[in-house]
Amino acid sequence: MSVTFNHTIIVSADRDASADFYRELFDLAEGPSWGPFRNLLLDDAVETQASGPTRSRTGAMLQFASPPVDFIQPQHYALLVDDATFDRAMNLLRGKGIEHWADPQMSRPGEINTEHGGRGVYLRDPSGHFLEFTTAPYL
Repeated sequence: MSVTFNHTIIVSADRDASADFYRELFDLAEGPSWGPFRNLLLDDAVETQASGPTRSRTGAMLQFASPPVDFIQPQHYALLVDDATFDRAMNLLRGKGIEHWADPQMSRPGEINTEHGGRGVYLRDPSGHFLEFTTAPYL
């Protein structure tokens, strides 16, 4: 059996503000939302219709939720993007004055790294999670 990443829950202080941030930054599509979740689909998330009422989805989904917690433990989310999406996201970050770094230690502010055969940056999302996006996979 093969294994494919399907979804993750991004705990947020404000699920809508966080979802809007990711949607705008990466031009992501809204997915159907339910319960405490607001869902965004990554570009590889494609619905396929099987015969009958069964539906399956390939690709990954980001689910944003705001549980009643006093502290949100920062997580690291890394997304692989194409060059056009990278350029668009960088223009948006710069236009809004959002801090970014070339490294996870946040010691190279305002820079872009090119250490893995592509371009990459790190930033904090509205809930304090560490977000990385890069144009080339590490492996």
